[in-house]
Amino acid sequence: MIIGIIGCGAIGTDVALAADEMEEIKEIYLYDKVREAEEKLAKKLKKGKRAKDVNELIEKSDVVFETASQEAVEEYGEKILKAKKDMVIMSMGALFDDDFREKLIDTAKKNGCKIYLPSGAICGVDGIYAASIGGLDEVTLVTTKPPESLGKKYDRRTVVFDGTARDAVKLFPQNINVAACVSMAGIGFDRTRVKIVADPVAARIHHKVLAHGKFGRLRAEIENMPNPSNPKSSYIASLSAIAILKKIINPIQIG
Repeated sequence: MIIGIIGCGAIGTDVALAADEMEEIKEIYLYDKVREAEEKLAKKLKKGKRAKDVNELIEKSDVVFETASQEAVEEYGEKILKAKKDMVIMSMGALFDDDFREKLIDTAKKNGCKIYLPSGAICGVDGIYAASIGGLDEVTLVTTKPPESLGKKYDRRTVVFDGTARDAVKLFPQNINVAACVSMAGIGFDRTRVKIVADPVAARIHHKVLAHGKFGRLRAEIENMPNPSNPKSSYIASLSAIAILKKIINPIQIG
């Protein structure tokens, strides 16, 4: 299998390094608008190749990983799917745009390819998805982060956002992709509630998901270490992308 990675930041680097050690992966094509980042990552890989542009990356790849930004999803998503290539989206906050999301889904259906959405920094998504089949009444995500993860200074514990997942994704595009994941697994962007808390004594990124419905009640919590290369991202977000890659190439499907 040949994979392409758009975005050579913290998550893209983690995925590329893991893929480089998988015997099923033959080549890894890289593209980043910051060409220095692309070059730096390519030097760390045995199977890495720098694509001259996005078109070459798409053409050469069997699966394309977006690990860059919501803008990258908007710019390249439809093009990838029209080329009949599977796509893994990390910046899934881009999917809060209903028309855009449906366009990607329709394109994937027409071209016989898949869109993979890793669970990212959250746990319990599989439970939310299963519960939604029977009917969910309410889903709430509470995220607590060190202030530096939000790019601001706070002297005390502060609720910086309390509202819908749709608004959370708009206002915090780099910090709350987990809200998009939970929303799509469950009851949507407008019914999913999100609270974001900045806590100066928090050493880790904490996510708590609460849900209830016909299935019963669900409470899932996780404390994540920030990615050493990017404090705005949790390290487990990289691991979830790697898990998706392993799921794609593994004949045994879990979850």
